[in-house]
Amino acid sequence: MNIEQLRDYCMSKKGVTEGFPFGPDTLVFKVMGKVFLITGMDTPLQMNVKSDPEEAIALREEHPEVQPGYHMNKKHWNTVTVGGNLPDSLVIKMIDDSYALIIAGMNKKEREVLEEIS
Repeated sequence: MNIEQLRDYCMSKKGVTEGFPFGPDTLVFKVMGKVFLITGMDTPLQMNVKSDPEEAIALREEHPEVQPGYHMNKKHWNTVTVGGNLPDSLVIKMIDDSYALIIAGMNKKEREVLEEIS
């Protein structure tokens, strides 16, 4: 997966916006204004994604490409080096899980607004 594929996948999700709030080298994806993925524009491609704490530890133990979140809460976020031995299907699962965790943390009204977005 490259940066264009990553961007296209994230932007295909409901309620997602993108921006560069930390400068021109850091792309941030948000759902309803809440961050679910941060990536640099450098090579190799790395992304920060939210993860269930137990899942985060398991992923780190199983895949050397998955590390505690850089500049993030290391209990809830992982930094993932995309490519190499890490299958795209796992990268997509981590993106999906991060997106779902952010939505699960929203209040009822925010989730209702998200449901109304076509």
